Amino acid sequence: MNIVQFGLESWGQNHAKTLSDFGVLSAVFDSDLSKSKEIGQKYSVNYYDSVEQLISSESFDGAIVDKNVSIQTITDLLYDKKHVFLEKLSEINSIEFQKLKELSEKKKVVLTCGFNERFKSSVNLLREFIEQKKFGEILMLEFYRQGDLSYQNRGLIFESSINDIDIANVLIGSFPVVVFTRLGNSESKKEDFASIMLGYENNKTAIILSKGISSEKMKKMRVICSDAVLELDLHTDEIMISGQQSLGITERVNTMKHHIQNFIESAEGKNQLFVKPNEIINLTKIAEGA
Repeated sequence: MNIVQFGLESWGQNHAKTLSDFGVLSAVFDSDLSKSKEIGQKYSVNYYDSVEQLISSESFDGAIVDKNVSIQTITDLLYDKKHVFLEKLSEINSIEFQKLKELSEKKKVVLTCGFNERFKSSVNLLREFIEQKKFGEILMLEFYRQGDLSYQNRGLIFESSINDIDIANVLIGSFPVVVFTRLGNSESKKEDFASIMLGYENNKTAIILSKGISSEKMKKMRVICSDAVLELDLHTDEIMISGQQSLGITERVNTMKHHIQNFIESAEGKNQLFVKPNEIINLTKIAEGA
């Protein structure tokens, strides 16, 4: 299995390292030749500053592409039967992603997108608790996330809130049937805070509060069950029961590594894809509707 890394910003460089650790990195691309050369030489692989030259020169099975790679390049990769892992949704809308999904199915290749936080051991532990009804029936989820997103382009919901929407869908095990959103801006021209309510079947609800103008990073959530309230700090992975008893800090895992490993194993036919195209389309539609 040979994988190419398209784009070498901070996440792209992390992806290149992970691919190299797995022994599957075959080439790197970045429009900045000096950056491409630096990373290529670091991992002893070919490097390019031209997408066309890379595609015509290299023999590879799949690619991880960053947010700056055009949808036309992604389409070309799928058309050439390359497995594709998108770093994030970037400017791709639900209609465009639907077309990419259909092309990937036609060419029988894997298509996925980076939603790393669902790979957290703490999130998976909460999912086990919910499935086993260890603390009774799940009633409600609450999320609070803040950080400095002033440099982001697509808006608060796509850059931040969508991660909590994904976790909510995973924990509840379905997609919402009702979405209500309030957006506002206090210190910028773009929205910098949002409140989102997701209504699911069987009266289950997720409330998501996002703030994108804070220098302090915070990612917390609460799972309100009939018998207890579970609190999770997504930064530390510590789980508390009703604000008193700590379940301790779950084993920290490299979520990006697990996500990429799942992509590779799915491309090799050794495992089921964890973040499926249909889920990504539904997430995109929810974010667009919000």
